[in-house]
Amino acid sequence: MLTKNNDVLDNRGIELSIILPAYNDAKNVDLLLPLLFTMLAKKQVNCEIILVDDGGKDNLHEVYEKHLNLTPINIEFNLIQFSRNFGKEAALSAGLKESQGKLVAMMDSDGQHPLSVLEEMLEAIQNPAIDMVAAVQETREHENILLKLYKHVFYRFMQDSQRYKLEPHAGDFRVMKRKVVDSLLALPERQRFMKGLYSWVGFKTLYLPFQAQERLEGTSSFNFSGLFELAVIGVTSFSLKPLRWITRMGFLVSVIAILYGLFIIGDTLFFGKDLKGWPTLAVGIMFSAGLQLICLGVIGEYIGRIYDEVKQRPLYIVDKKWNNKKQDQ
Repeated sequence: MLTKNNDVLDNRGIELSIILPAYNDAKNVDLLLPLLFTMLAKKQVNCEIILVDDGGKDNLHEVYEKHLNLTPINIEFNLIQFSRNFGKEAALSAGLKESQGKLVAMMDSDGQHPLSVLEEMLEAIQNPAIDMVAAVQETREHENILLKLYKHVFYRFMQDSQRYKLEPHAGDFRVMKRKVVDSLLALPERQRFMKGLYSWVGFKTLYLPFQAQERLEGTSSFNFSGLFELAVIGVTSFSLKPLRWITRMGFLVSVIAILYGLFIIGDTLFFGKDLKGWPTLAVGIMFSAGLQLICLGVIGEYIGRIYDEVKQRPLYIVDKKWNNKKQDQ
C-alpha cells in the first residue's frame, strides 16, 4: 500500500499505477502532468503513469517527450498509442492490462477530476475492508434538463438485478486494488461497458462525492450520439429487459386482437350490424407492422453484439509503446 519508505525506490515494485486515457487532449495533458508529478513525488513510493493515446490527431507524443526529463525519480512514465480511435472503454482496458501497481487509479486527462479528490481516494483505500473507491459527481450543472432526464431513465432502466447495483453518476474516476483489476481483466467480452463491469465484479466499494472541475483546455468531444451508443452497449450487455418487454408487448397485442375479434363477431351475430371498420383494419395492420419492426430492431441489437463477440477481434490495436524514453514497439 501507499506507505512511506526510505529505501531506494528503484529496488521496489510499483505501488500505484495511474491510467490517463486521452483523445486529442495534448494541451490538457501538458497542463495536468506537472500537477500530477508534484503530487506523486510526495508519495515516496514507486509509481507509474500510463498515458493511453486513443488514436488522437494532436501532438500528444511530443507532450510525452517534453515531460520525460521532468519525471520524478519514483515515477515510471509510459505511453501507449493506438493505431486508431477505439474508444475510452478500450483505452481504459489497455491501461488496466499494462498496469503493474498494487493500486490502480483511473482519471480523465482533461483536468476535470481533482487531484485533491484522488488523494482522498488513495487515503480511503488504505482501509483493509475497502477494495475500490469510486468518485460520484454530486451535481451536473453543465448538463441540460433533457440530458439529465435521459441519464435518470437509463440508470433506472438498468437496475434490473438484485445481485448488483449500477451506481448513478459513478464514472471511471476510481482507485482499485489489484484483485479488482485482475477480475476486470479476466472478463473476455469485447463490447465493454466499464461502468457496468465495475458493479458486476462486486467487491467492497466506497463512494466519495466530488464536484468536477472545468476542463483545463478546449471542449469535450463526447457528444449525445456517443452517449447514446454507449447506453445501447450497456443495455444489451447488462439487461434482458428489452427482450422481456417484447414478449409482454406481443402477448398484450395478441390479447387485444382476440378480444377485438370476439367483439366484432358478437356485434355482427347478435345485433346484426354490418361489418365495417376498414380504417380500423388499416391502422391495426400498420401498428402491428411497426411493432414487429421495432421488435426485430431490438433483437437485432442483441444479435449484433453476439456477432461482434464471436468474431473475437481484439479490443484495440497498439501501434507503439513508449517506456521512459524507450520505444518498445
